[in-house]
Amino acid sequence: MTNTAAPPERFNFARHLLELNAGRAQKTALIDDQGSITYGQLADQVQRFSGALSALGLRREERVLLLMHDSSDWVVAFLGALHAGVVPVAVNTLLTAQDYAYMLANSRAHAVLVSAALLPTLRTALAANPNEVRHLIVSRATEALPQGAHDFASLVAQSAPAPAADTHGDEPAFWLYSSGSTGAPKGTVHTQANLYWTAELYGKAVLGLREDDLVFSAAKLFFAYGLGNALSFPLSVGASVVLMAERPTPQACFKRFVDLKPTVFYGAPTGYGGMLASPDLPKKSDVALRLCSSAGEALPQDIGQRWTNHFGVEIIDGIGSTEMLHVFLSNRPGDVRYGTTGKPVPGYEIELRGEDGSPVPDGEIGDLYIKGPSAALMYWNNRDKSRDTFQGGWTKAGDKYTRDADGYCTYAGRNDDMLKVSGIYVSPFEVEATLVQHPAVLEAAVIGKQDADGLTKTKAFVVLKAGSQATEAELQAFVKEKLAPYKYPRFIEFLPELPKTATGKIQRFRLREKESGAA
Repeated sequence: MTNTAAPPERFNFARHLLELNAGRAQKTALIDDQGSITYGQLADQVQRFSGALSALGLRREERVLLLMHDSSDWVVAFLGALHAGVVPVAVNTLLTAQDYAYMLANSRAHAVLVSAALLPTLRTALAANPNEVRHLIVSRATEALPQGAHDFASLVAQSAPAPAADTHGDEPAFWLYSSGSTGAPKGTVHTQANLYWTAELYGKAVLGLREDDLVFSAAKLFFAYGLGNALSFPLSVGASVVLMAERPTPQACFKRFVDLKPTVFYGAPTGYGGMLASPDLPKKSDVALRLCSSAGEALPQDIGQRWTNHFGVEIIDGIGSTEMLHVFLSNRPGDVRYGTTGKPVPGYEIELRGEDGSPVPDGEIGDLYIKGPSAALMYWNNRDKSRDTFQGGWTKAGDKYTRDADGYCTYAGRNDDMLKVSGIYVSPFEVEATLVQHPAVLEAAVIGKQDADGLTKTKAFVVLKAGSQATEAELQAFVKEKLAPYKYPRFIEFLPELPKTATGKIQRFRLREKESGAA
């Protein structure tokens, strides 16, 4: 366990950050697409927005939907709500009006904070779902606002600073919606103290973030991973942050690598693979990276090694979840074993359990359970799924893992993705990670497919790199050379792209649906 001190019982995370950085008023805190603000300006705007919410009649624990592109306004809105004891519900900016209508109804949000570019989609959601929304606050509008709406910057400037709400550390502070890849999105309720714990246990103790760092996250702020990367972690050490509204294409990331020279970069395996495949990949001498991080899905060994070979920088691969807020199992700087997800983050415990609920021995696949101080309270209005996921002090991850004799854990797939071939568990990820080592393969996804005898075999969907070619037989032979014979994909289908969630995770269930429809 860790020696990190617990926060006081009465704890407000926004106030905590402002107090930590009181001596850095002139230092740059945030750099976005329109400019930068200092820590002093951030503190002023957070306290003013907190006052604005109170002046608008928002009360403690009432929800406000936060549908905004990454910018300094996002950070001010989120921290201002925490400061006021109002609960921001941060949602994915890449969803549909139907998704937002569901989230508005589910959260019963009384106000919406929205980027101007997302306003048309939001208005469709509001029209389709009359609800309790009383206030609409628009960030960075370039055209006339809807009647009765507030301009974010004007609202902040015109409001008086307010003192922080005297919140409890265990008080509901913010929500994040799960990706909804297996059903309706679940409103995951987190506390004021959860942000503190992830910053202390992972941002500081494992990643070793420093005050002189400039951090840049491809994962957006609405994503649990991005929220730690670009808000709670850097602001807890007085670092500076690069925020980017646009999607994190390789070119968009490269521009910031070269122009702004971030020292820490957070990405996901798909993004790292895409950057390595790009002809525009910058030279090592053009960037200032000292540390890179990956989460969202397990990082293939080949991608990690090629990135390190090119830039001379480790990728610290870890696994986190919306339910645990950030990474709880990770490699460490100076102790990276590519192909594994490392060891438990100090302050967290893990267990790998078999189908009977008892721990499995090293080397065997088991269901991953986590115990740690950043676990969510519940899923909103969803008792059955809350009870299934949050079991006493343990949280069920929904992932399968193995652990070796040295304590390093290796991803084996999602529970609902695992395959039994010839009576033996096969990890789709293991086969995928092998396929992407082939020089022609950009991405791969593996599912189960019944053969003519009704037996389950592995089928791979493969995306080739631009200009590359490979045959089914060639890829099958490649896998046979590296894995046990029963694991090689009996069927291979080439696709132009793989179906993914808005946060970049491969949706294997879509491929299973495709296969079922084809049959």
